[in-house]
Amino acid sequence: MKRKLIIILSVVALVFAGCEDFLDRPSKTTMNDDNYWTSENNVRLFANGFYANYFVGYNSGWTWDYVPLVGYKFSDDFTSSGKQGSFETQAPESRTSTSETASWLSTYSGPTWDFAWVRKSNLFLERIEAMKSDALSDAAYLHWSAVARFFRGYEYSRLVSVFGDVPYYDRVIADTELDLLYKDRDDRTVVMDAVYDDFVYVLENMRLDDGNVQYLNRYIAASFISRFMLFEGTWQKYHENNTTKAQKYLNLAVQAADLVMSSSKYSFTSDFRSLFGSEDLSGNKEVILYRVYDASLSVTHAVASYSNLTESQSPAANLSLIKSFICNDGQPYKLSSVANATTLDITNLIATRDPRFEATFWDKPKKEAATLLYADKFIDRVGPTYYGTSYPSQYGSNTNTNDAPVIRYAEVVLNWIEAKAELATMGGTAVSQSDLDKSINAIRDRPLDATATAKGIQKTAHLQISAIPDDPDRDSDVPALLWEIRRERRMEFVYEHLRLLDIKRWNKISYMSGTTYPDNLLGMWVDFPTEYPEWLVAAKVGKLKVQYADGTVVTYDGTNGAAMVGYYIPENISDRDAFTDRVYLAPVGLTQINEYASKGYTLTQTTGW
Repeated sequence: MKRKLIIILSVVALVFAGCEDFLDRPSKTTMNDDNYWTSENNVRLFANGFYANYFVGYNSGWTWDYVPLVGYKFSDDFTSSGKQGSFETQAPESRTSTSETASWLSTYSGPTWDFAWVRKSNLFLERIEAMKSDALSDAAYLHWSAVARFFRGYEYSRLVSVFGDVPYYDRVIADTELDLLYKDRDDRTVVMDAVYDDFVYVLENMRLDDGNVQYLNRYIAASFISRFMLFEGTWQKYHENNTTKAQKYLNLAVQAADLVMSSSKYSFTSDFRSLFGSEDLSGNKEVILYRVYDASLSVTHAVASYSNLTESQSPAANLSLIKSFICNDGQPYKLSSVANATTLDITNLIATRDPRFEATFWDKPKKEAATLLYADKFIDRVGPTYYGTSYPSQYGSNTNTNDAPVIRYAEVVLNWIEAKAELATMGGTAVSQSDLDKSINAIRDRPLDATATAKGIQKTAHLQISAIPDDPDRDSDVPALLWEIRRERRMEFVYEHLRLLDIKRWNKISYMSGTTYPDNLLGMWVDFPTEYPEWLVAAKVGKLKVQYADGTVVTYDGTNGAAMVGYYIPENISDRDAFTDRVYLAPVGLTQINEYASKGYTLTQTTGW
């Protein structure tokens, strides 16, 4: 039976304001800040209030913040018809919120300029500190202070990934402390060193088991720590040229991932598709933390409905992403000996590529996708069979109930192997075959489900340290091993949360340019007379276009249907506006800068803005 543990979306309200005269007396029945902090159970309730903000899963209803497929759509993996979505071109009038429900910035994959959650974690930590002497045991104190530090580090990691330098606060600031409230931004290394210290504390003091696998514990925290420390370590290497800091953060990424990997609690025993479309992830050993959905409790989402073949997908996967998928002999397609590996139509892609391709995309061109390549990754195998009929509630509208993986073991091992490979470029120990077997090759050994097996899908050959492919398309400044690790991440996390953040930390935001990388503006190879003749109609005259392998563009004129065989060109497509390196980091709002100035203080604008 499906677990009924639902992430708590709110927490007991704390009443801080009093009343006048004889009404201004302590309530005997209402919780307030003076009488709330009396038991570990109350501490746990307060901690649960952080979960929906940080462990989003598929979010809820029609909300897309931090949501796969419908939220994470801005990267070099995806292309829309018409003009491509652009980076912002000027500093916004305002960029902040006064509530805990601050919206995220989709083109930066992170939060807006808001420190409510920093304050909340600091308040949490201070209240825990006050309980140390009587209401909490020593062990409970260490655990809950680690929980508070984890959430503070989580929030600052996200803020730094978006803005770079931000003001750092390690305690609750009073309204009268104007010099602190309006202090300028601290250098990102100052902030991330403080985050590093918090994360070290977490790895030393958080409970390994807090009584339920869905409660935050050291393994869950370590998984996220490996993510954030990999990000900052590689940022320091590729943007700041700071080897010392890069090594510091990357070593902690390895340490955190090691903790998870050495626990023997997690393994790759699930087929890929079941990670995303399952109604119950409780027994899945690859899923470290998941979010439960249950229609009977009105906790549902809409992500599966956008994978059901009927709902439109724009943007959709482009030729650049398609070409990145490894062939099942373990080689990039230009080096592969697999038959038809260089023929990039959907039939041959399904047959020749890593099994994750088949598990991610529908096996026929679909007009509902902007590039005709439709992602059905976030729904089970049954859902798409209702195409053309009425969908049961679990597959339509915002009443979907498949559980959401919040963090997966695959990310941990890929964080681990990348951090080790990066450290090796800076004088660390070389990556071994054993390292590859515990990470990339373990992922490739995932079982196949019955649908994939029936299609003749084959597992991908192992990556061998003695025979790393030398992809002719590899960037000259990226070693071959790191190139293959990056490829593995790209295949593994399609439409999840990582691609934009990955290319930013690698200093590769230029990948977003369709002018520089024209495959961004193309779809897969389509033989329209054979595969999609329903588009050879009058309505498509002058609109339907394909590009031949030699670059020739052919437009359908109503008489040349036989010639419409090539890479599909999405309708009316054009590249996004030109951008510069300033888009690695977000500007702050002019209103916030002016507010500082009105108080006699300076808030520095982000470099380049």
